[in-house]
Amino acid sequence: QVQLVESGGGLVQAGGSLRLSCVASGRTFTNYNMGWFRQAPGKEREFVAVTTSSGGASRYADSVRGRFTISRDNAKNTVYLQMSSLKPEDTAVYYCAASPHTLPNIRGLFGDWGQGTQVTVSS
Repeated sequence: QVQLVESGGGLVQAGGSLRLSCVASGRTFTNYNMGWFRQAPGKEREFVAVTTSSGGASRYADSVRGRFTISRDNAKNTVYLQMSSLKPEDTAVYYCAASPHTLPNIRGLFGDWGQGTQVTVSS
């Protein structure tokens, strides 16, 4: 088990950038693959990005590839999501999650979740 706390959400204009952070505690951070999901009102929670325990490999949803970058700093027990060229359709609550599996992209493979942080993109 690992405890996760997201931060960095807020209001940003379309075309702008925002960086989300997720700080982990309670278990060894380097044992986990770390991912980001998002959920808009009335829609299901969808996969955004995931990275391996070392940060050496990653995968992205087609909708964000080329605009978002996932990274991690294991010395700080933190994973980041750098978001650029933001669009109104990126508006959602963004969740950080931890998994023992290699580069998972299915919600059921993540056992620990943060509380979420709201990202709102205005046109």
